[in-house]
Amino acid sequence: MPARRTSVPEARRRVSALLSEWGADQQVRDDVELVVSELFTNALRHTDSEKIGCELALSGGHIRIEITDQGGPENSAPHVQPGSVDKECGRGLFLVGALSDSWGSRPADGGPGRVVWADLPYTGTAPH
Repeated sequence: MPARRTSVPEARRRVSALLSEWGADQQVRDDVELVVSELFTNALRHTDSEKIGCELALSGGHIRIEITDQGGPENSAPHVQPGSVDKECGRGLFLVGALSDSWGSRPADGGPGRVVWADLPYTGTAPH
């Protein structure tokens, strides 16, 4: 998707539609939408990306979210900011950690960017 603020709600809409098709429970849809919003927004703010990728995969009892950027000047691994819980800005990764069973990042395949991923518990029917 284009690296623009208007892409964040579009990513949420697409994720919600896919999860509805898969039969995901409402709580799963809400949590995944929030994590996608936070990770996509971080990619917008902290990279020089022209495009940002968003992928979902279901594996057993988990759903994996992967947000891929094209890198930026820092291109360092994301981390929770100390004291971010009490701040208006900077709580995104704290929320991701609270909703996820695990999360992290790795270099993107074949480029300077990063993939930030999160595994959330999945409840609902199995996708067809």
